[in-house]
Amino acid sequence: MRIAIASGKGGTGKTTVATNLARIMSGQRPVQYVDCDVEEPNGHLFLHPQITWRQPAGIPVPEVDPARCTHCGACSRLCQYHAIADLGKTTLVFSELCHGCGGCARVCPNTAIREVDRPIGAVEHGRSHEVAFLRGRLNVGETMSPPLIRTVLQQIHPGVTAIIDAPPGTACPVLTAVRGADLVLLVTEPTAFGLHDLTLAVEMVRALGLRVGIVINRADMGDDRVEQYCAREALPVLCRLPHDRRVAEAYARGELAVEAMPEMAVEYQELAHAICQEVAR
Repeated sequence: MRIAIASGKGGTGKTTVATNLARIMSGQRPVQYVDCDVEEPNGHLFLHPQITWRQPAGIPVPEVDPARCTHCGACSRLCQYHAIADLGKTTLVFSELCHGCGGCARVCPNTAIREVDRPIGAVEHGRSHEVAFLRGRLNVGETMSPPLIRTVLQQIHPGVTAIIDAPPGTACPVLTAVRGADLVLLVTEPTAFGLHDLTLAVEMVRALGLRVGIVINRADMGDDRVEQYCAREALPVLCRLPHDRRVAEAYARGELAVEAMPEMAVEYQELAHAICQEVAR
């Protein structure tokens, strides 16, 4: 299975759910935790993996041979991101805007463009007890994370249950991380802000044609508007996690709630069972 853990906004407990779920499920099946929040990966703070392998990651960007270029403008007309521009006497490349599609090299009639690799980050592998660990780390200053997220997803071990910790929000990085998941688990909270951003996240998942399940974190606080919304939209609420100061204290110490509190282990075991049932449908 590929289970993507996402949220319409930050701070709902997405990484908390992803890391604790990975630990619980690893006692039942091979599990890989995949941190796709490449701009701010923080799953390692709780799983404490031993990193065993690191691989640089890059994106192919165009390099123009001035001896071959006739300044026909075919490349700049194709690029919708304005990453390459023909100015009549010279052709400029803005590599930070390039999405690495390779289209400019293909439309060049004089084969004046070749692709070179531009580093954007790294992919790291490791292990935390029974949990295989995989994450991407975007270089400081890079503006586009989807190419690195795609590289991370390509390195998921075959034959394992992958717990994909997606970036927060509903923008391109999240779309890249959840695409192809068997189930998208949306973590929300029972507040007005939580409901607003949950509705956006549900629309995103439905637009991709993916299955969705809901986890309500700190469910005994706030109001019941999230519950009412889920009932109206026929969204399965797979788990309601209680607000507990001890969970926050374990979080502050960099500990997993399922290891600090036996009752939380039961909650996550029930969530793992509900996920398996939902995917089986």
